[in-house]
Amino acid sequence: MKHIYFMRHGLSVMNKQGIFSGRNDTPLTKEGIVQCHQAAKDLKSIKINAIVTSPMKRALDSAKIIAEEIGFPIEDIIISDLFVERSFGPLEGTTYTKSMDLDTTSGVEHSTSIIKRAQAGLNLINSLDADNVLVVSHGALGRALRHVIDPSLDYHEFEGFNNAEIVKLI
Repeated sequence: MKHIYFMRHGLSVMNKQGIFSGRNDTPLTKEGIVQCHQAAKDLKSIKINAIVTSPMKRALDSAKIIAEEIGFPIEDIIISDLFVERSFGPLEGTTYTKSMDLDTTSGVEHSTSIIKRAQAGLNLINSLDADNVLVVSHGALGRALRHVIDPSLDYHEFEGFNNAEIVKLI
């Protein structure tokens, strides 16, 4: 049976500032790097056969830290645009507001689009010859992937993932 583990990237500079980062390539903070090292320690007991990540710097750097710590070859990390963060359009670089209805904000990627990307991402994961897959990505994509795997878990009503938190989805 395939097991899928999800990790939202470590704390980024824009996360720390409380700003919508979306498709902006914000780096990890020192705290975010430490979080990734700790997450790797939590993963050492699991034999990760594949790591799939967003190409965005904060996620890719997080995946590389994990790979180094658990002895997974960095060159074997699968990088896919399917796992990029939601585009927040005109909101990127502005102060994050939790209560906003993003689906009604012009220029923001609609939740149906990110859920469709998550389904395509799950198809990619399921095509891998690996029993334990780690996905390193972003909060919105993680919520969408969680929803695709278990549709009873609502995309909109989930609080989200903490930075560098390892969650077993399957």
